[in-house]
Amino acid sequence: MIFVSGQIFVDPSNGGMLKGDIKEEGGLYQAMNIEQVNTPAFLVDLSKVTRNTQRMFDRARRLNVRLRPHVKTHKTAEVARLQIGAGSAAITVSTLAEAWFFQSAGFDDITYAYPITPQKLPEAAELTRAMRYFHIVLDNPETFAAVHSFGRAHGIRFSAFIKVDCGYHRAGVDPEKAESITLAKQLHDSEAVEFAGILTHAGHSYRCRNRSEILEVATQERAVMVRFAGLLEENGVACPTVSVGSTPTAVHAESWEGVSEIRPGNYVFFDKFQADIGSCSLDDCAATVLTRVIGHYPDRSQLIIDAGALALSKDPGAIHIHNTVIFGAVLGNPQLKIVSLSQEHGVVESEVPIPFEEHPIGNLLRIIPNHSCLAAALFPKYYVVEEENVVDEWSPVRGW
Repeated sequence: MIFVSGQIFVDPSNGGMLKGDIKEEGGLYQAMNIEQVNTPAFLVDLSKVTRNTQRMFDRARRLNVRLRPHVKTHKTAEVARLQIGAGSAAITVSTLAEAWFFQSAGFDDITYAYPITPQKLPEAAELTRAMRYFHIVLDNPETFAAVHSFGRAHGIRFSAFIKVDCGYHRAGVDPEKAESITLAKQLHDSEAVEFAGILTHAGHSYRCRNRSEILEVATQERAVMVRFAGLLEENGVACPTVSVGSTPTAVHAESWEGVSEIRPGNYVFFDKFQADIGSCSLDDCAATVLTRVIGHYPDRSQLIIDAGALALSKDPGAIHIHNTVIFGAVLGNPQLKIVSLSQEHGVVESEVPIPFEEHPIGNLLRIIPNHSCLAAALFPKYYVVEEENVVDEWSPVRGW
């Protein structure tokens, strides 16, 4: 790691570079211990996030598939630069605000992997003009008609994916229906659209319980998309890109033959949910919420902490596995369980008697959240740490 006046550079072994603003005094970087941080706070372990991004970059290269990482988990240019390493500046976003933010940070190939609505087409047109590639997503004829009409009226040729339902059943066309092929033909034949290909998200991988089940979903995800791409080719519709995305399947898939790109995102931080279903270990989790003990209640064997729902979210976690709602894992204290959250308070209980003397009022605890994407979205800045020292502060983009 190299410190420069007012900046921090991290040089991963893949040749990527991370740069962010840091505090300085007299031209020299001044470290801050986490004891000095006001709580609750969102911490990012720099070595772990670097390791996680490097592993996924290496995995995609080994399996001969392009990595177009999702940035919605962290929403920062610093982590996005780690995600692409020495690769192209191609990423995936979930909001138009993210698209503008990352475009201004030098990313010029962006997929807005969220079904577009007609009301957002003027802004999508501006983004199309502003960068090398901007891809939208749709999954129904009504949206296509709006895209086609707007494009013709304004002289815009949108790059558009068709979203495919590969088993998650949240959004996307049914790849077994003739109507889906018809929609692809419409995009392919439209002078206002460049057909980018097909895109899916195997969100049902989050319902898995272990690596074996995740592998089954990954196999299904690939098979559904490769088959649909083949059907389109048979019907005269060339499919330039077959795009899939899910951290669990990206971590465990053994083959992406026939797939062009993968779009995982949560892997940068991971979280308790990913550890519970077998995508990672708790030691891989790079994001924690820093909190302090604010109350002792020995009569009911509880600690109170200053991290509530507005710091941890109320994501219940992998209740399909353990059937109990626990709002995160207390780092280094597995016996402590966060059993209840109100807006600003968390209630901690234990499987064994709580040693209150080890957790005095004001004592720091670090919590691995159930869902790092939601927890991160609750904080205006992240404290980047190496062991117990804050080495940088990153500010995520907000809004839609």
